Amino acid sequence: MMNIMRKYGLEPAMETSRRQFIVGAAAVTGGLVVGFGAGAATPGKQKEAPTIDPFDAYIQISADNKVTILSSQFDMGQGSYHGIATLVIEELGASWDQITVQGASGNKAYYANLAFGGTFQGSGGSTSITSFYTRYRTAGATARTMLSEAAAKAWGVPVTEISVAEGRLAHKSGKSATFGDMAGAAVNVPVPKNVTLKAPSEWTEIGRVDARRHDTASKTDGTHDFTIDVKLPGMLTAVMIHPPRFGGTVKSFDAAKAKSMPGVVDVVALPRGVAVVAQNTWAALQARDAVTVQWDDSEAEMRGTDQIIAEYKTLATGKPGIIAVDTGDADEAFAGAAKVLEAEYTFPYLAHAAMEPLNAVAHRNADGILDIWGGHQMPDIYQDHAAKAAGVKPEQVRMNIMKTGGGFGRRACPADGDITAEVASIAKAIGFTAPVKLQWTRENDMRGGRYRPAYVHRLKAGLDAVGNLVAWDHHIVGQSIIKDTLPFLLAKNGLDFMSVEGAANMPYTIPNFRVGVTNAEVGVPVLWWRSVGSTHNAYATEVFLDEVARAAGKDPLAMRLELLKDKPRHVGVLKLAAEKAGWGVKTIPKGHALGLSVHESFHSYVAEVAEVSVEEGLPKVHRVVAAVDCGIPINPNVIEAQVQGSIGFGLGAILAEKVTMTAGVVDQGNYDTYTPLRMNAMPDVDVHIVASDASPTGIGEPAVPPIGPAVANAVAAATGKVYRDLPMIKDG
Repeated sequence: MMNIMRKYGLEPAMETSRRQFIVGAAAVTGGLVVGFGAGAATPGKQKEAPTIDPFDAYIQISADNKVTILSSQFDMGQGSYHGIATLVIEELGASWDQITVQGASGNKAYYANLAFGGTFQGSGGSTSITSFYTRYRTAGATARTMLSEAAAKAWGVPVTEISVAEGRLAHKSGKSATFGDMAGAAVNVPVPKNVTLKAPSEWTEIGRVDARRHDTASKTDGTHDFTIDVKLPGMLTAVMIHPPRFGGTVKSFDAAKAKSMPGVVDVVALPRGVAVVAQNTWAALQARDAVTVQWDDSEAEMRGTDQIIAEYKTLATGKPGIIAVDTGDADEAFAGAAKVLEAEYTFPYLAHAAMEPLNAVAHRNADGILDIWGGHQMPDIYQDHAAKAAGVKPEQVRMNIMKTGGGFGRRACPADGDITAEVASIAKAIGFTAPVKLQWTRENDMRGGRYRPAYVHRLKAGLDAVGNLVAWDHHIVGQSIIKDTLPFLLAKNGLDFMSVEGAANMPYTIPNFRVGVTNAEVGVPVLWWRSVGSTHNAYATEVFLDEVARAAGKDPLAMRLELLKDKPRHVGVLKLAAEKAGWGVKTIPKGHALGLSVHESFHSYVAEVAEVSVEEGLPKVHRVVAAVDCGIPINPNVIEAQVQGSIGFGLGAILAEKVTMTAGVVDQGNYDTYTPLRMNAMPDVDVHIVASDASPTGIGEPAVPPIGPAVANAVAAATGKVYRDLPMIKDG
């Protein structure tokens, strides 16, 4: 994503020098707090230790020797908490036993993600480690340096003689102390102007292959807290009734019967539906079914998906609305080509279908602060929406970031704040008289929109007389994600780079190359979905490239290597995956075939080879070999898990997942009608990580795009059938 942002002048610099460290006393812990934000005191020039709100810290070290790491990045299961903790522990010299990791509050002054221009605090785009690698390491090193200085002063020895390991400071004289022992004194140590980060040869945690994730135990024994686990005295539960069509509004409703039911507190109208508030979940759900709502569909989307796709196909035959890239002269090259191939690919709307449906809790305290608990990928933006909905100032809202059971982009909805705005509206509607938890049902979630957009692609390729690929034209039709979410990221010509990422920045050297996009106007709310534009662009480009290779009489691997000029990291993962899969040399079972693909997204490079058979007309994936180059591998086990999970996620999408509408009403509502990959369909996955000293890059998403085309190419190799209309299993 960031490569294509840079192309259109949208990517900011990721320089830690733009912000400075602040260090001070933590009022609630009596220890040391290390923060990092705008407006910080100049290092080394503080006249006295400031008091820092511990909610805005990066690291808190308390007198009882506990180390709390405040993660600016939201953990949806992708392992960002563990990755950030690894960086801090490496530089601080702490022990895993003494640390806890929790989500930082919403505060862009301290936690802004520079990958998004530093304009908001956000988790997404596989940027958690990319953007915060240096910051959290530097925070750990700063705390270690100050603790060491405090110990050296207390013991009257040179600081160079202080060693730090496993949460203790020690001197060769035999003196030792815990971090907690020195935390109070360290507050008065001048903030170092510069700190030295450990060299790779000194690392004991970064790259450790036997490290177990710090949250494994809590997830195993059930103590891992999610938003649904938040319990406050007197807390009420709310459930929603949303319009059946996107854009519909409440015309009128009858809640007389519902209000008479036991446990019901109130039934209130909201901008996006009707909320039922009760003393418990069961009472709320029962009362919800007793409410009669009349909907106004005058502004609603009334088309079905068949009609929308048909309109897209018509648009795809015309000229693109916006040209993203145009090099050489594609039209002239096609006119002189010995062979021209054309293909059309269609992609459905996709739901995120996270295991945990959306939920949030709101409670206004006696001091007037409105606390919001929830899983928020953009907490400061959600803070603004909550404030507006509640009728208070943003500084009167505190965002408490909870762990969550999956997100995949669904919990980043900057357009309106989504469930956070809803729960704040409900709290206001009941007069802030009690804490309230809003819990969406699976059906609310599945039919609530914010889908991966549907797309139609038309591709055209030209070959010369000897089979060289000399021309490429790609027209993408679909909704813009950026337009209604973060419109300031649109390029000057209105281009949504997310629509073309993975297509406009294809790595292959083709002399005449053109990619364009037509933004369609549809009333279905759309949002980023794990790996965003690459989900459909990688499939269309990599499957079509295999079609081109067959037409040219070339091996798919050989053709890719031929086209990957000056792309050593693409070549590296492609060769590694092919070698480990036995491409061209290994005997595979009769009826099986191999397919491959390679793709770069979020600065990471992934190649995948899928071994597939077709049984009773349906594809069955037996094995996937993946090679990944994501720079320095911070947590190899996390990388492996993310690649495995991404492959399962991507497989579900291409095999059977789809959201359809009939006359504007969503047909799917739960896992019985929307079918992510089942456990028995998960193939064996072999993950090979490239050793690298390049800066670490994202891993939560990059393994999703290659799996679809690898499977499709394997099916084509086995049967000759090319899947151009997804999903592959129509009745899945």
